Amino acid sequence: MKIRARISLTFLITVAANLVLFSLVIYFISEYFRQRDFYNRLVDKAKTTASLLIEENEINSALLQLIERKNLTSLPEEHIIIYNQQNKIMYASANTSSEMADRNNLLTRVRERKQLYLRRNRREIVGIAYTYQNQEYIIIASAYDEYGLIEMAHLRKILGFGLAFSLALVGLSGWIFAGRFLRPISNVIRQVDQIKVSNLNQRVDAGDNSDEIAQLAHTFNSMLDRVQEAFEVQRNFVANASHELRTPLTIITGQIEVTLIKQRTVEEHEAKWKSVLEVIKRLNLLANNLLELAQVSLDDATMKFNEVSLDDAIYQATRMLTTRRPDYHVIFSFEKETEAMQSSLTVQGSLSLLISAFVNLMENGCKFSANNRVEVIMGANEQWVTIQFKDEGIGIDEADIKHIYEPFFRAENAKRIHGYGIGLPLTYRIIQLHRGQINVSSRINEGTNFLLKFPKKL
Repeated sequence: MKIRARISLTFLITVAANLVLFSLVIYFISEYFRQRDFYNRLVDKAKTTASLLIEENEINSALLQLIERKNLTSLPEEHIIIYNQQNKIMYASANTSSEMADRNNLLTRVRERKQLYLRRNRREIVGIAYTYQNQEYIIIASAYDEYGLIEMAHLRKILGFGLAFSLALVGLSGWIFAGRFLRPISNVIRQVDQIKVSNLNQRVDAGDNSDEIAQLAHTFNSMLDRVQEAFEVQRNFVANASHELRTPLTIITGQIEVTLIKQRTVEEHEAKWKSVLEVIKRLNLLANNLLELAQVSLDDATMKFNEVSLDDAIYQATRMLTTRRPDYHVIFSFEKETEAMQSSLTVQGSLSLLISAFVNLMENGCKFSANNRVEVIMGANEQWVTIQFKDEGIGIDEADIKHIYEPFFRAENAKRIHGYGIGLPLTYRIIQLHRGQINVSSRINEGTNFLLKFPKKL
C-alpha cells in the first residue's frame, strides 16, 4: 500500500472513530434525557391521580376513570394502578385488563426503594411509594413514549446519514490533501530516479522551504556530493593505477622481447633477468600499496583495534626499513622527559597499519634526503602522543602541500626520484582511522617535518 493510501486510510479511520464516538455520545445523552423527562411525566401523573383518589373525598374510582378517559393530556397506552397496604388494587385505569405477573415482587421492591424505574419491552414503568395519613400506598404507572421514541428514531437516521456523508467527505478530502502534501516527495523521487552514473552532477531541487521534505532533498544532495566525489576519486585512482601498472609491465615485456631477439650468453641473460626482477619487485610493491590503500579506505567500523605501544611500533618500523634498505638511517629520540613516560605511550589501534604508516614516512624522509637520514622524535602530554618525522631533504612546495594526500600525486621536484605517490595517501588514511592528526611543514631544499598526534588511551 502506498503512503498516500495509508495516510488517507489512517486519517479516515481516526476521524471515523471520533465521529462514531461523538454520535454515540449524542445519541445516548439524548436517550437519557428522553427517559428522564418521560419518567418525570409518569411520576407527576401518578402522584396527581393518587392525590385525586386518596385525598379528595368527592372523587371515587369510577369518577376518576371517567376523568382520565376525558383527559386529553393522558399518555399513550397509559396504565395507572394504586395498591393499598395489603397490596389490594384500589384503583386501575379503565383500559387496564390484567395485573402484572410479578406484582408482589414489584411491590416489595417499590416499598424498599420508595421509587423505582423500569422498562419492559417498549413500555416505561415507574413505581412510587405514596404516603397519606400514615398510610402507604403504591402507585404503578406505565405508558408508551410514542413521541420520544419517534424522535429518537429520527435522531438515529440523522446521525447515520450524517456519519456516512461526513466519512465520504473526510475520505475524499484526506485523499486530496495527502496527494497535495506528498507531491513534493514524489517530485524528489522522480528527480532522484533520473540521476544516473552519467549525470551525477545533477541535484534535487530543494525549493525555498525549510520543512522535512526540503531537508530530505538537502540530504539527497549531500549524499550525491559524496557519491560524485567517490566516483571521481575512483575514476582518477583507476586511471592512475592503470598508468602506473602499465609502465612496469611494458618494461618487463620489452626486456623479455629484447632478450628473445637473438641468442645471448649466460651473463647477458642474468643481467636482463636481474633487471626484470627489479621491475617485478617494484610492481609487487605497487600492488601491495594499492591493496593496503583499498583496505584502509573501507568503512572503519569493520576495523578491530587493540592496545598498541607507539614506541614499539616505531622500533619495528625502523628495523623493517633498515633491513630492506641498509643505506637508510633513522635517528630516534624522546622530547625532554617523555622517556620517563613510556608506559603512557599506548593508544588503541592496529599495529600492522601503524608500522606501515611509519615506514612510509621514514622511507620518504630518507629517500628525498641527500644524507638518506630521517629523525624521529616522540613526545607526550596528558591528552596526546606526538611523533615527528624530520628530514633535510628537497622539501615540498607550499602550493603542493594541499595535494600530497591525493593518490598518485607527485610534486614537480620529486618526479625525478622513483615513487608512485601512494605512501602519503595511505599514511593519511591510517592516521584518520586512529582518530589522529597529521600536519606538515616544509621548506624547499631545507627539509620537511611531519607531526603526528594520537589520542592517548585513558
